[in-house]
Amino acid sequence: MSRVVQVVQHLRPGGIETMALDLCSFTQSYKKPLIISLEGSYREALRHWPRLKRYASRVIFLNKQPGTKPFLVLRLSRLLKRIGADVVHTHHLGPLLYAGLAARLAGIKHLVHTEHDAWHLNNPRHCQLQKLIIRLTQPLLVADAHIVASAMCRQLDIDKVEVVTNGIDTQYFKPGQQSLAREQLMLPLNVPLIGCSGRLEAVKGHSFLFQALGDLPQEVHLALAGEGSMKQQLQQLAEELGLSQRIHFLGRVDFMPRFYQALDVFCLPSINEGMPLSPLEAQACNVPTLVTDVGAASETLCPDTGVLIPARDVGALSLNLMRVLSEHLRVRNTGAQSSPRTFVKNHCDVRFMAQAYNQLQTREL
Repeated sequence: MSRVVQVVQHLRPGGIETMALDLCSFTQSYKKPLIISLEGSYREALRHWPRLKRYASRVIFLNKQPGTKPFLVLRLSRLLKRIGADVVHTHHLGPLLYAGLAARLAGIKHLVHTEHDAWHLNNPRHCQLQKLIIRLTQPLLVADAHIVASAMCRQLDIDKVEVVTNGIDTQYFKPGQQSLAREQLMLPLNVPLIGCSGRLEAVKGHSFLFQALGDLPQEVHLALAGEGSMKQQLQQLAEELGLSQRIHFLGRVDFMPRFYQALDVFCLPSINEGMPLSPLEAQACNVPTLVTDVGAASETLCPDTGVLIPARDVGALSLNLMRVLSEHLRVRNTGAQSSPRTFVKNHCDVRFMAQAYNQLQTREL
């Protein structure tokens, strides 16, 4: 295998984009793997995601504008030929539409397509379009979770979908000294601390977490890592609920292991998800984790320490947060704490993911 080219819709901080960068780092190839972003420019992307600087020579931006752009297929086909692509790996429907057709037009035999969630297939137009593109391009289909694979088979009338679960770098995400992490992030030292990371958008369910926090003892605090369009509304909600002094908006955190190391418990209260990376990252740092039962979030949980709760259920959220916090603080003091990190290392390390994709990408289609 020589050159693998991944194609994503954009390169903004997110699970798909993080996975693409990790695959770029861990893919085995004697030519450096590349990532093509259909939308945006390098300068714009770098402003929102400084991590991209280390990938400057590996990313190509096409600055696609809104709307359908048929001539982009021809442009992409020429680009794939010019850079010597041997394998094209697309993520989600838009990249499959443009890069899948472009790869076949360029005569590239190896086409792999990964779906990261299935809820968009509930849109009949999207579902029919995806069926058509799959028939035209015949990619090797992959899902990042078993629940996504099942939904793809059912809604796209497919017999089989490969499953390659998401992975994270457990050598990067690892436990650290909690007090030092809190000092560096300017978080209170001697309080029980819940954390949540992700875009500040309605779909992430922060409002339910805020309401649940209001039911917990006054000494419990919440730290949020991430930026988004809902920041001002969430700050206003915190004020209305009388929680402004207990909720800490950290914005973008460039070194995320430090964030997780500061926590006692991690919570992802999303309304919709694919297979999120943040619970894996938190657990790799040995932080007990709660997630809502949406998408494939349940597949990220350590069976011994993880807790699954219904989405939008404030009562269940507050009850389980208090239970996990109390248990975590109790066992931490006795030194008998179970290790969610062991689960992530054994099942969800990025090296396993990269090896699995390497095997798929070299398979004859």
